[in-house]
Amino acid sequence: MVDTSVRSSAQDDARLTDLSTRARLWLLAVACMDVLMVITSMVALNAALPDIALETSATQGQLTWIVDGYTLVLACLLLPAGALGDRYGRRGALLAGLGIFAMASFAPIVFDSPLEIIIARSVAGAGAALIMPATLSLLTAAYPKSERNKAVGIWAGVCGSGAVIGFLGSGVLLQFFSWQSIFWAFTAASVVMFILTCTVASSRDEMATSVDWVGAALIGGAVAIFVFGVVEAPIRGWTHPLVVACMAAGIALTAAFVAVELRQRHPLLDVRLFNRPDFATGSVGITFLFLANFGFFFVQMQYMQLVMGYTPLQTAFALSPLALPILLLSATMHLYLPKIGLRTTVSVGLTFIAVGLLCLCTLTADSSYLGLAWPLLITAVGIGLCTAPTTTAIMHAVPNEKQGVASAVNDTTREVGAALGIAIAGSVLAAQFHNQLAPALAAFPAQIREAALDSLAHSLAVAERMGPQGAQLAQAANDAFTRAMHTSLIVLSCVVLAAAAFIAVWAPGRDGKQLRIVRRLAGRASGVDELGGAMPEHHDRGVGTAAGDGRQDRPVNDP
Repeated sequence: MVDTSVRSSAQDDARLTDLSTRARLWLLAVACMDVLMVITSMVALNAALPDIALETSATQGQLTWIVDGYTLVLACLLLPAGALGDRYGRRGALLAGLGIFAMASFAPIVFDSPLEIIIARSVAGAGAALIMPATLSLLTAAYPKSERNKAVGIWAGVCGSGAVIGFLGSGVLLQFFSWQSIFWAFTAASVVMFILTCTVASSRDEMATSVDWVGAALIGGAVAIFVFGVVEAPIRGWTHPLVVACMAAGIALTAAFVAVELRQRHPLLDVRLFNRPDFATGSVGITFLFLANFGFFFVQMQYMQLVMGYTPLQTAFALSPLALPILLLSATMHLYLPKIGLRTTVSVGLTFIAVGLLCLCTLTADSSYLGLAWPLLITAVGIGLCTAPTTTAIMHAVPNEKQGVASAVNDTTREVGAALGIAIAGSVLAAQFHNQLAPALAAFPAQIREAALDSLAHSLAVAERMGPQGAQLAQAANDAFTRAMHTSLIVLSCVVLAAAAFIAVWAPGRDGKQLRIVRRLAGRASGVDELGGAMPEHHDRGVGTAAGDGRQDRPVNDP
């Protein structure tokens, strides 16, 4: 396999002078609006699931795949879609994605059976896979290295706060309109964004070769099968043969992908990039950031709506303060990251998230919003510290002409992390809820016990039908759910703390180097004195800058 080379910054800057400051700002605004639509679409339907179930008679399994079908297809197509954008033009890929997304969003308005909605959402995921990497790669290709961190920080901040904005938007729509209003909104938004995107500049890899379709098929299949297994784990159990087989097959296909890419002359992804501490730190950081985010949202949304009694709109407003620290810390990343470095920023950010999740364990079935707000603030600060630096670390490690693939790696790790977070949190929550509630229901008839143990929503529905006698069941169910939530949050916190510890040891510091002991161990393992090619000697304060650091045609793994 040949080395992935980069162009000199002089060559890059000469090309970038074609865009005015106003054109770059307009590109930034359009890219952020495009990616915001993709992110909000991941979460917007969660609040509408009860209405969809009522009007379409969808089963619980079908409801799960109305949400996860979008995520599954998005995750498995991101890397091939990013490569297509690099090869044929990033704006073209973005416009194609917006067109597909618009048609898929309109379909459930006309075809509204559960199966048809699942198919439409899966097609929308394919469109989103073309949109998401193109937005970031357009930005990193258009902005010179001196301004790139600011643009990436704003883009990452929008992504980080997109879930909150999605909850808020869907809550407002459902307050006044039917569940189909969400699809009307996405259809209209994608048409408007298609028109606006036609006005921005494009870019592509001028020395592009043919797309590595073998690698694309392997990594697409690996992600799809692995995520399918993860999604099914809370439903079937982690030891179910189908779940184990899917996860094992996903890992095996990933290993095959690595083997193929190492032998390809023009690989879809230069897997040696994961030898770079900055690239690896960004990938690990984003994975566990989104694992925590989506696991937290999965648990907390149920607590706020079912235990605290909030409506979807009230829940969205209660979570909206999360967006401010995320946006602020992401947009100002260029001010603090050079001073404290990637290692400190990301490890401290993940630690804040873990502490915030642990603080949420102080909540009870009778807690007020004030008891919820301060742990949310701690968690939001951690999310804000991690969001932009991890994305920047990935993008700076890859040459400009391969920014679409780099963006796809950034986005794929998000989706895999999100799926894992929901699966882990959901599995622990379901098991603990059953274990906590079962003893309290010993005196109830078997029919009531079976229905109540399924979920908190079912417990409360049974309690409501029982009249005054249901108050005892409702209180027991709320208490059991709260204790189960504590266990789930503790598990998430421990996982995130482990990731923080790994990054505190492995990641490069302010000087761009790993800890001396890590360099020595890595040097011994590779048979060289230092890290070999894992990190360049000089780069931007803890964030690799393989793309455009002023060195002529240097391979990404040069010392």
